[in-house]
Amino acid sequence: MPLPPAPSKRAALLAPDAYSLKASNANLEDFDERSGGLNILPDNDALLADERGDTPAPRKTRPAAPAAKSRRAPAPVQELKDRHERPEPAAPTPAATTPASPAPVAAARRRSAGKGPSGGPARLFVLDTNVLLHDPMSLFRFEEHDIYLPMIVLEELDGHKKGMTEVARNGRQTSRNLDVLAAQAGGDMTKGLKLSATGHQSARGQLFFQTEQLLGELPAALPQGKADNQILGVVAALRQRYPEREVILVSKDINMRVKARALGLAAEDYENDKTLDDGELLYPGSLALPQDFWTRQSKTIESWQSGSHTFYRVSGPAVSQFYINQFVYFEAPGEPSLYARVTEIRDKTAVLKTLKDYTHLKNAVWGVTSRNREQNFALNLLMDPEIDFVTLAGTAGTGKTLMALAAGLTQVLDDRRYTEIIMTRATVSVGEDIGFLPGTEEEKMGPWMGALDDNLEFLAKGDGGNAGEWGRAATNELIRSRIKVKSMNFMRGRTFMNKYVIIDEAQNLTPKQMKTLITRAGPGTKMICMGNLAQIDTPYLTEGSSGLTFAVDRFKGWPHGGHITLARGERSRLADFASEVL
Repeated sequence: MPLPPAPSKRAALLAPDAYSLKASNANLEDFDERSGGLNILPDNDALLADERGDTPAPRKTRPAAPAAKSRRAPAPVQELKDRHERPEPAAPTPAATTPASPAPVAAARRRSAGKGPSGGPARLFVLDTNVLLHDPMSLFRFEEHDIYLPMIVLEELDGHKKGMTEVARNGRQTSRNLDVLAAQAGGDMTKGLKLSATGHQSARGQLFFQTEQLLGELPAALPQGKADNQILGVVAALRQRYPEREVILVSKDINMRVKARALGLAAEDYENDKTLDDGELLYPGSLALPQDFWTRQSKTIESWQSGSHTFYRVSGPAVSQFYINQFVYFEAPGEPSLYARVTEIRDKTAVLKTLKDYTHLKNAVWGVTSRNREQNFALNLLMDPEIDFVTLAGTAGTGKTLMALAAGLTQVLDDRRYTEIIMTRATVSVGEDIGFLPGTEEEKMGPWMGALDDNLEFLAKGDGGNAGEWGRAATNELIRSRIKVKSMNFMRGRTFMNKYVIIDEAQNLTPKQMKTLITRAGPGTKMICMGNLAQIDTPYLTEGSSGLTFAVDRFKGWPHGGHITLARGERSRLADFASEVL
């Protein structure tokens, strides 16, 4: 049988990279019937750029021969072609007359990084005004998801931009961010603005403004003129227009979220500002070693003496839980106890340094000795010159202020390590404000410093001994001359050099205020932040978003910082019982 004549033209071949193509890219949309072959897409980002109107870099592809003069396609190509020709339901796309519509669903579905938890398209978050006033950078905190701003949100932002409060400053900063995004080159509000255009590469989604009227079905009992209800109407309209996308309202207003859920709309709180979801997860600063800790150690454990401290080089599974300057303790019946601090972590080994025993009278700090294990840990941090930043957390009556003041007086008056003590606190009232206070800055801060006066009275009485009334008066005058009370309102721009700074009631500070205070530290300055997370008086802070929680989490493991949570109250039996049952 004679052989058939040779073809006049060569058939189209697969590109070399088609054989190494991942299965995720070999989908139905990769096939291009118009060219008669496979159109291999470089990546998902190029797909997204193409549908959003960008101009991707040209890709060299081998032209496909006409189907009529080519040989039969190889098996893989034919199989994909058969799969492609099967009818599939068309994905709904926004109408051309809707200028404020988000990106098409097909583009969102191709975004591998922009899928929701169920594998669908990227979410569409509708931001309430209070979110932008709370955090001006919230626009860039939603990673690959898209953001939608109703027109009423812009109106409310305009009404909050005047004034010197933090809310007004956040409103002005949000307006600046929106102005920069709207002015980006090639930006089109009707098609969405890239959030990454301002340099925030983690924000891979788009920003959409409301450029048309959206009417959602809301109960007639809700007044349409209220801003919250208008936002709910926009959310309802977006959900009806794009049923395949997950439309979520983000608001800091609890009642707003409750109303949204009552209407069947998805609503979430803005939680990016929360360091911890639960206050119970706060780093305690100490760790109990397991009962078999010493038996798990190798027989060649290293130990050496340096001054009055003993060092141990340990290994084992417990080392993976250690942090620098974390306190570890071993207590077992019939065995000697160990109280140490982690000073070095290298690979799978750690170096433990035994502590100075401040429970003994010979090591008393300004006449104060520790009464429990955690207080001993705290005094070791407060008296260590290598520790620049100390955070103390605990309930009422655990001795935070007393120990901080005693350590400060010892290092200022006896050791001459610091020149003076500077004390400040957040001026947040527990109840109604009593009005303006007369006098200088220090006199105005006087009513807020009752804890300072109470502890100074105790410390001066214990140190005076039998000096008599004149001696105690002179001691009190000397102590007062080395303690300065300052207001946080005037801390901006200051630099403290060789100072011992105490920040009391730090749980009422925001993370931004905490950063402002800590960055005031100059050379040779030590800062102590202390507070009780169960006594937050600022109305917009929680245990997870407090500045004290923020500082504890960020400084965890820093070689020159330490934290300890005081667990046992030592004020009185009445105060201890009240802390437990009330």
